[in-house]
Amino acid sequence: MDFYLIATALITLSAIFGYINVRFLKLPNTIGLMLITILYTLGVFALSYFDDTLLKAEVALIKQIDFKDLLLDHMLSFLLFAGALHTNFQQLKVQRWPILLFATLGVLVSTFLVGGIMFYLLQLLGLEVKFIYCLLFGALISPTDPIAVLGILKKANVPKKLETKIVGESLFNDGVGVVVFLTIYQIATSESSDFDFLGVAELFGIEVIGGIVFGLLLGWITYRLLRSIDDFDIEVIITLSAVMGGTIIAQKLHLSAPLAIVAAGLVVGNDTLRNTSMSETTELYVDKFWELIDILLNAVLFVLIGMEMLVLVFEGKYFLAGLLAIPVILVCRFISLWFPIKLFKEKLDFVPNTNLIMTWGGLRGGISIALALGLSSEMHRELFLVITYIVVVFSILAQGLTIGGLVKKLNRN
Repeated sequence: MDFYLIATALITLSAIFGYINVRFLKLPNTIGLMLITILYTLGVFALSYFDDTLLKAEVALIKQIDFKDLLLDHMLSFLLFAGALHTNFQQLKVQRWPILLFATLGVLVSTFLVGGIMFYLLQLLGLEVKFIYCLLFGALISPTDPIAVLGILKKANVPKKLETKIVGESLFNDGVGVVVFLTIYQIATSESSDFDFLGVAELFGIEVIGGIVFGLLLGWITYRLLRSIDDFDIEVIITLSAVMGGTIIAQKLHLSAPLAIVAAGLVVGNDTLRNTSMSETTELYVDKFWELIDILLNAVLFVLIGMEMLVLVFEGKYFLAGLLAIPVILVCRFISLWFPIKLFKEKLDFVPNTNLIMTWGGLRGGISIALALGLSSEMHRELFLVITYIVVVFSILAQGLTIGGLVKKLNRN
């Protein structure tokens, strides 16, 4: 099955499901697409009891797609740049210190809390899993997903100051989360006698700080190029080249590509800089181009997430572990946010109930599933993939559908 056929199938399904959502369900696209895809997948399972032709075709399609490679190495940079490009830079600058703590300390605290609790929880269920593998799960599930967050918060009427915190955190913590995951993965696959903790710490610092510095440089170069000409079509191509070329260079230099692209997007999207580098026509075309990229890739991504259910191994204990993991992860996120919020609450005049709203509004999505797919079989890949899938589905459908109502209720009170 070639790339063109796979892309055609995914985009066609996205178009059909998107039409059904807009025409009948009228849910936010992220939620609607995923819900319809899950219902469609369940329908395929039901039909397979009479004729399994469609099921076999769907499974063959999904198995042809390397979800981890597709999302982390190809789609993620485009989605992050589109999100960063439209983020309020001035608000982000004001909230930079709590966002920095949310995206670093918050992810690390959540990783170890989730990993520790899941280690004992899985033992109670009769599932013997090493602590280091539970930490891997903590690392992949702790970062909130900017793709899911951005798509849903737009319609949730969250106060701007709080929206900036949630969006800013999600833009940065996925890059940090990927680095934390890869660091723990390296520990898990290394012999203890050969393992160099200092080397890992240095690698972590280089990936995170180096990625951000490279991204700022990339954004500045892009800004200077945009400023030196006035031709909207070439300027759109320059932004596209910056994302694609920047991703490849960051990967070759072993820097965090997600953090680099976020930093570049924030520079190019900065209101002060864009006013001097883009004409009104260029600004319109750049914004519309990246908005379209964002919508298209989001649609394909959430259809893919829904279809991943076709290749999961749903055992009873796995399913129960997934259900129990939901409250564990929510409580751990609440705790991990407590210190940064307490530290900056008075100084930055936080919205009331910030911790509760950020806990419920911190959605998990495709990045967590992609990282779970990267686990090896000895790391209990099937178990953690099922748990991750259940958490992601609950996060997007339950939390995503109710975050708007929660914000209204808490603000009214």
